[in-house]
Amino acid sequence: MITSAGNQQMKNLALLMKKAKARNEQGIFVVEGRKMAEEIPHGWFKKTYVSESFERENALFLKDKDYEVVSDAVFKAVSDTQTPQGILCLVKKPSYQLNDLLVDKNPHLLIVESIQDPGNLGTMLRTGEGAGISGVIMNQSTVDLFNPKTIRSTMGSIYRVPFYVAADLEQTILELKEQGIKVYAAHLKGTLCYDEPDYRGPSAFLIGNEGNGLSDAVAGCADTYIKIPMQGQVESLNAAISAALLMYETSRQRRLG
Repeated sequence: MITSAGNQQMKNLALLMKKAKARNEQGIFVVEGRKMAEEIPHGWFKKTYVSESFERENALFLKDKDYEVVSDAVFKAVSDTQTPQGILCLVKKPSYQLNDLLVDKNPHLLIVESIQDPGNLGTMLRTGEGAGISGVIMNQSTVDLFNPKTIRSTMGSIYRVPFYVAADLEQTILELKEQGIKVYAAHLKGTLCYDEPDYRGPSAFLIGNEGNGLSDAVAGCADTYIKIPMQGQVESLNAAISAALLMYETSRQRRLG
């Protein structure tokens, strides 16, 4: 049993929780909770740590599994949550190329620029999976997808939704357009309501930073600006909510044909 937070494994675990650089260098991220542990795809699993109390209460679940026990106090010290769930797993980071998101003959993509809130990004992946998107594209200044808060917000969708981090987002959007994908920007200058265009063909949606929206350069790559009509004194919606409306409108149109 590991009983010291100074243990080298615990120090590395804490580092992986806090630093994107460490996650990138080691090619590993951390997931917490039994549900997330159960859903780890074959070949992604690296190692499991459980607290003393989790081991006592989940003997059947842990039967025949390889894991290391950590004292409750140390587990709480390294966990990223206020009330730790008692199980942390090291998982191999997946890697995708842009073409991996274009396998579907009728792509439905979400493109995000400089999203900063981990919960927003994670929610977008989770909602995107529910809406049947082909993948998420993001620029390098978007919050790290493997931040523990982002991972929790995906609720397992991190395992199933392909993603691509673009070195040059504008160039990537142009490449998509060359392949016949229509690009829509959620923008305050939009004149079309979001439910007016036909999204049944290859489509991609641009969602910008929570505070500043899309940069002019990225917004300028869009084929069409669309707006989400507002009543009352509300100027805009949360980025994840806006993305959800667009993705589910596309899902609705395609479902109805």
